Amino acid sequence: MHQINNSAISIETIQHIVLSGKKITLSEEAKNNILKCRAYLDNKMASQKEPIYGINTGFGSLCNVSISDNDLEQLQKNLVMSHACGTGDEVPSEVVKIMLFLKIQALSYGKSAVQLATVERLVDFFNYDVLPVVYQQGSLGASGDLAPLAHLSLPLLGLGEVYYKEKKQDSAIVLKELNLEPIQLKSKEGLALLNGTQFMIAYGVWCLIQTKSISSAADKIGALSLEAFDGRLDPFKPHIHSIRPHKGQIQTAENIRFILEGSELIKRQKEHVQDPYSFRCIPQVHGASKDTFDYVESIFITEMNSVTDNPTVFPDEDEIISGGNFHGQPLALALDFLAIALAELGNISERRTYQLIAGLRGLPPFLVAKPGLNSGFMIPQYTAASIVSQNKQLCSPASVDSIVSSNGQEDHVSMGANAATKCYKVVENVQRILAIELLNASQAIEFRRPLKSSPTIEKIITDFRAVAPFIDQDVVMYSQINNSLQFIKQYKF
Repeated sequence: MHQINNSAISIETIQHIVLSGKKITLSEEAKNNILKCRAYLDNKMASQKEPIYGINTGFGSLCNVSISDNDLEQLQKNLVMSHACGTGDEVPSEVVKIMLFLKIQALSYGKSAVQLATVERLVDFFNYDVLPVVYQQGSLGASGDLAPLAHLSLPLLGLGEVYYKEKKQDSAIVLKELNLEPIQLKSKEGLALLNGTQFMIAYGVWCLIQTKSISSAADKIGALSLEAFDGRLDPFKPHIHSIRPHKGQIQTAENIRFILEGSELIKRQKEHVQDPYSFRCIPQVHGASKDTFDYVESIFITEMNSVTDNPTVFPDEDEIISGGNFHGQPLALALDFLAIALAELGNISERRTYQLIAGLRGLPPFLVAKPGLNSGFMIPQYTAASIVSQNKQLCSPASVDSIVSSNGQEDHVSMGANAATKCYKVVENVQRILAIELLNASQAIEFRRPLKSSPTIEKIITDFRAVAPFIDQDVVMYSQINNSLQFIKQYKF
């Protein structure tokens, strides 16, 4: 059982708790924070005559419209219902669960003036695996992820749909089954639920979790391709990187040396003086992406441990401040950067695949014994090239765009939600590109026998052969690619 409190959370924390089926509970500290903030707001509203944005006023460009005390609860319910304007594909369940966790974490800091019962109901959803149906399109990434978070919040009111026991159902039916009453939102609560960056953060966290395994896989598959291509180890020696000491570059070169330790192939005499860039510059290219991953992770760690709704309530300072912590610009830029860095791993991977099938350095054209009669591995490279091209299109930055909304009140937006969903697609694409490289490299290295690579590489090949055997004549290839993709996703690189 993980206790939600003021302690900082990490990507690893979320991976361990959210994606491993752990339960959560609010710590006493978190409960006290929530109760204190709510009590402060209730007392403030009883004593203050001036309007407070979103609490007793309208929203967005309607901020100057005062709302009577009798309508405050209806105002919050109306907010959630009217803002549930998502459309398009559904958000994957693992991302929705991360959204739930992050929303609970953000509300636990006691700066949002929500009821304790509201947060505890979100905890119930998390623990019971009641996952709201959320849609990918609709957020501008500025006034918080309004539409997606509205869909996340509808089930609190007994509205909208959820997945429960792997079945999509009306939330009212699921609440009844679990003996849970719909929440009656009080003043400010709708805004607290909808203003926030949890849609963007959740996608980014999921992408970063995948990125860790992708980066490791890229190094090992790149090393396997280097061996299959009869490449040289010289470009990976430590002293060449010590004079250009980018952290990721040094780390990648060290990784490749470690991966290839004990290889017969890498030690043998080479006829060629140097290798193409896609092999020779693995440290520089993979390393630059690693440095980007570290930077992006630092941005998301800050955001995961932040309060991002509006207005923000400060009981100790006796202030309620209408600010802009919901603006997704830091995340939008970081997600665009992450997508570009990931795409480059795919870009250089496809180039290595191309070199392996080109009939160079003693390898048969298209890695098959009788080219002509057999097309061999000709077309998987086409597939990789098409995915690389799509990644280039997806990497057009979302963060440089902005469209005015809410009658000009919200006149600059981040488009970080679009950056998030694009990055998710780039992650999936890079996994496919690496799967195709692995398929080609494991085929190519068999033409180097009886020489062996390192124990690390030989174990990967042996494990991979359980799902993708050596191909000596043409077979249906899409199933081979799919098998390789599943291996990439599940294997502990």
